[in-house]
Amino acid sequence: MSKMKIRIYGDPVLRQVSEDVTEFDEELQKVTTEMVAAMIDNEGVGLAAPQVGILERFLVIGLPVEGDEDKRRIFVIINPEILEHSEESVIGEEGCLSLPDITEDVSRYNSIKVRFQDIFGEFHEIATEGYFARVIQHETDHLEGVLLVDRISPLKRSLLRGKLKRLREQQKEINVKA
Repeated sequence: MSKMKIRIYGDPVLRQVSEDVTEFDEELQKVTTEMVAAMIDNEGVGLAAPQVGILERFLVIGLPVEGDEDKRRIFVIINPEILEHSEESVIGEEGCLSLPDITEDVSRYNSIKVRFQDIFGEFHEIATEGYFARVIQHETDHLEGVLLVDRISPLKRSLLRGKLKRLREQQKEINVKA
């Protein structure tokens, strides 16, 4: 079980822009391993560093393996940069560990090409589409201080006003106890 705490809506760190990772060391490996555990413990498929209070450009993704719900294919993506994207966007339901109990339809590019570094600092490029592309875009948003609620219409956001206010108040209580 992970000891990492997921930051929730209202925590100011979620609105800050992250800095590039420049050191690829044992500490980074330790933190990303702990993030994978936190993601799985909280039943997420992705987790960005700001969501655990780290303002650096990295994220982890754990895609379910088709045919075996207990297994996940784990990705550690450092300093991601979306190089290309399709013109076609697709609307799909998204949730977020930093916005518990909120799911909304969000428009994302159907396919992307992304350049990133791995845990050792080696560069890679991948082209992906569908669900994996959606998760990368969602988690990359966190590195820019952008949240799921920023990607929905003002009307939908206003309908969530009560839930968002409760999350902010809950986060304030957490900050006072810390």
